[in-house]
Amino acid sequence: MKIPEEGPVLLSACLAGIACTHEAQPKTRAWALKLVAEGRAVPVCPEVAGGLPIPRPEAEIQQGDGADVLDGRARVVSIEGHDVTENYLKGARLAAAAAKRSGAEIAIMKARSPSCGCACIYDGTFSGTRRGGDGVTSALLRREGVAVVSDENIGSEEITY
Repeated sequence: MKIPEEGPVLLSACLAGIACTHEAQPKTRAWALKLVAEGRAVPVCPEVAGGLPIPRPEAEIQQGDGADVLDGRARVVSIEGHDVTENYLKGARLAAAAAKRSGAEIAIMKARSPSCGCACIYDGTFSGTRRGGDGVTSALLRREGVAVVSDENIGSEEITY
C-alpha cells in the first residue's frame, strides 16, 4: 500500500510514538513520524478516547469481529472478564468523527488490536490465536468509507516520495 502524497491520514496514535497501548508502550514507526512532522497525521487511540486507562488489561473480541460488535452480535471483554464493549464503541465513534472532521480518506491502524486491527485480530481466547476480521474502529471506519490499512502493510519505503 502506498500512502497518499497529500492529505490527512488517520493513524493509530501508538504508531506515532504515543505510549497508549494496553501495555503503555509505543509502537513507533519511522513513516508515521514523518507523517506527524509533515502535519498530516491525525493520531487517535480509540481505546483511550473511549475511556480506558493506560495501562489497561488486554482485551479481545469474543464470538466475532469488529463488525459483529457494531451489530451487537459480539462483545469486547478484558482478560479479567470485564465487558468493555461500550468503551470500544465510543472510541470507534470518536475516531470516525476525527476522520470525517479532518477529511482523512485513509487510516493506518495497528495490527491485531481489538480496536484498530485490520483484517486480522486475536480470536477472543487470550491464547495468541489469530483469526480474520477487523477491530471495532477499523470496522466502523470501513463502513464510513475510509480506506483502512494495517501498519504491517506499510514499509519504510512507502513514505518516501
